[in-house]
Amino acid sequence: MRDIAEGLTTWVRDGHDFAVATVVRTWRSAPRQPGAAMAVADDGTVIGSVSGGCVEGAVYEAAQEVMRTGEARLETYGVSDDDAFAVGLTCGGIIHVLVVPGGPRYADLPDVLAHIEARRPVAVATLSSGPGLGRYVVVTPTDVTGSLGDEQLDAGVVEQARGMLALGSTGTIHIGAQGERRMDDVSVFVQSFAPPPRMIVFGAIDFASAVARIGSFLGYRVTVCDARPVFATKARFPDVDELVVEWPHRYLAGQEIGEDAVLCVLTHDPKFDVPLLQEALKTPARYIGVMGSRRTHDDRLHRLREAGVDEASFARLASPIGLDLGARTPEETAVAIAAEIIALTWGGTGARLTGGDLPIHS
Repeated sequence: MRDIAEGLTTWVRDGHDFAVATVVRTWRSAPRQPGAAMAVADDGTVIGSVSGGCVEGAVYEAAQEVMRTGEARLETYGVSDDDAFAVGLTCGGIIHVLVVPGGPRYADLPDVLAHIEARRPVAVATLSSGPGLGRYVVVTPTDVTGSLGDEQLDAGVVEQARGMLALGSTGTIHIGAQGERRMDDVSVFVQSFAPPPRMIVFGAIDFASAVARIGSFLGYRVTVCDARPVFATKARFPDVDELVVEWPHRYLAGQEIGEDAVLCVLTHDPKFDVPLLQEALKTPARYIGVMGSRRTHDDRLHRLREAGVDEASFARLASPIGLDLGARTPEETAVAIAAEIIALTWGGTGARLTGGDLPIHS
């Protein structure tokens, strides 16, 4: 729902009735993951997508029915019969889509959207099976609103939802009707909206501008840091979330870096690179990419050894940075860097899918 939050906010402000359809479960080669959402307004406007085009028409009709009745419904779409051209996912996947009423009948939605816009952690836990389908609780680290219809069930779901929110995790939990663990009477879809992961780009060069843009496109909170104020200007980086003029290693040393953080070192200068990488390798960041040729990287490793960095740490450095796409321009190089980050995040190989039998979705 994060992708359509701005549109939903506008609809709420303008008093529209609408329905929101969310993917709550997938099987095999489904094109969108749980949490993907599409919304339909009372004037026929559509925002978002649940399948990339395969079943949007059918979901549109279901949303119209939900607006008419005010009752949530769970729909299953996929190739489950002999007619490959029937409504379904001809790629072979199956998705379960929960369609719930929005607008005035989703009283807590404005608060949820406000949390998402302010990048405050919030989770929505919605009954996705059985009686009370569509009932929900909204969970933050400190507050709970809404109810699934039973106090004990609420307590059990809230406990698990808070754990998922802390991990930024979205998915379905199975629980007893009175909140008992190790039972599966009830299915509850928990969608977490945690603060976006950080991308910190060091070095205010043309390549940094392109990497920052693609980082924002991928949903990162992007910071650009450079010690040189003549380069680190708002005119050159108008759209980043944060622009810092500071020695990179000093800035990084003062930051709390999580396991989902991405660090792109584009400074390409030993006086910046070596102290910065010493600090970067102390963090749990999942990606540390460093720009430079193989010769430059060999020299960099020599300097890091002299600075006392242990040999095992060097395996964490992605250098030369990016996948081999034959990139030349800053924009092409940014695509190569983003492709490497995505591949490492989800376990992709970086190989071409055409002509092979690799799975499309891991």
